[in-house]
Amino acid sequence: MDAVAECPDNCAPHSPVSAMASNKFRFVTVTAVVIANMIGTGVFTSLGFQLIDIRSGFALLMLWAIGGLVALSGALTYAELGAALPRSGGEYNLLRRIYHPAAGFVSGWISTTIGFAGPTALGAMTFAAYLASVFPGGLDNDMRKLVAAALVVVMALAHATNHRTSGGTQLAFTNLKVLVIVAFCLLALIVTSEPQPVNFGPLASDGAILTSSAFAIALIYVSFAYSGWNAATYLSSEIDQPQRNLPWILISGTLVVTVLYLALNFVFLHVAPMDAMVGQVEVGAIVAETAFGRAGGQFAGLVFALLLISTVSAMTMAGPRVIQVIGEDFPALSFFGRKNRHGIPALAIYIQSAIALVFILTSTFESVLVFAGFTMALNTFVAVFGVFVLRWRQPDLPRPYRTFLFPLPPLIYLTVTGWILTFTLINRPVEALFSLGVIGSGLLFYFLTVKSWR
Repeated sequence: MDAVAECPDNCAPHSPVSAMASNKFRFVTVTAVVIANMIGTGVFTSLGFQLIDIRSGFALLMLWAIGGLVALSGALTYAELGAALPRSGGEYNLLRRIYHPAAGFVSGWISTTIGFAGPTALGAMTFAAYLASVFPGGLDNDMRKLVAAALVVVMALAHATNHRTSGGTQLAFTNLKVLVIVAFCLLALIVTSEPQPVNFGPLASDGAILTSSAFAIALIYVSFAYSGWNAATYLSSEIDQPQRNLPWILISGTLVVTVLYLALNFVFLHVAPMDAMVGQVEVGAIVAETAFGRAGGQFAGLVFALLLISTVSAMTMAGPRVIQVIGEDFPALSFFGRKNRHGIPALAIYIQSAIALVFILTSTFESVLVFAGFTMALNTFVAVFGVFVLRWRQPDLPRPYRTFLFPLPPLIYLTVTGWILTFTLINRPVEALFSLGVIGSGLLFYFLTVKSWR
């Protein structure tokens, strides 16, 4: 199935309506972008870091259940915002319209420098780590960086062409990802005759774990794994009938991923010893080797590496739309908004990919993970709070979709995310303060840009 919107029966193949439709992404394609943005680096790596401080099966699954609830709450809120303010750019568009152009610019600055380039780099680095598990003795650090950089370059070239190629690439890899995850979970459960002695029911000691700083920090990893539930809002202007389709894209994509995350982490804990996974990046390969033997583990490592291609692909597809709309709104940066003859922001794609390459070549995995997770959580926190601001400032604004059970979803999101941000600031101050520094630099760049234009 391709990314071209269906043409009405009375539409000639080369009519203006047909041409317009060919420049729109269909419901299923953008849902695939949401799923692929979410399923990637986080779920295949986070458990290893969580196990450093948490060994309760119940608490570990609760991390992913809470993460799913928070992501769904955010998606329900974004569905209202995105349908009311349908334009590509994600938080850049939303914060600009709700608060002030400066707030939108800073959000776009975050998305450009960290929000997509960081996860793109992490996805490519994880791809290289899983691919290394296939080879006896693995790959050295320089070779891993080279492999990760090569993936980023290939995806940039693929998405800088046209909507058909871009959407078709994304849909194919996402379908493969979901099918492989389901098959892996079922096969691992079937062949495991002696499951690990993990108690998935609540224990008296779990109460202290669920309120600890370690649990809050672990939620940063989970929050990062769920990041991407808002990906469709970065493509709003290119979605077929966005005001009707956007809410259901966000909700359906988030629900699918929540179910898959719970299933994957249950299987990981059910099959492999916790001690074998502590602090490890390639958790999936370790579980596969435990379940299927050395050869099976190598094959699974290759498969998981291939799955991560769709994550890098989705980030490369969605993120540059932020750079594009910044270029459209700020004359001094108009070159960012350039499109090729197919309506693709090719230059923006190349810029984001170049930043991702810098992350790959200069940063460690965990530092990028915590740094990017904190910054993106802060960005979405401000956007979700915007639903209250927008209802107060523009009560008569047409809202094709209103948040289900309002105000409960945004309150859930703000409460849990605020708790995560507070504990991260206390326990990981270097990454948190560096994130705040990026925000400050964005404000400075905004005022310099506006001043230079005037």
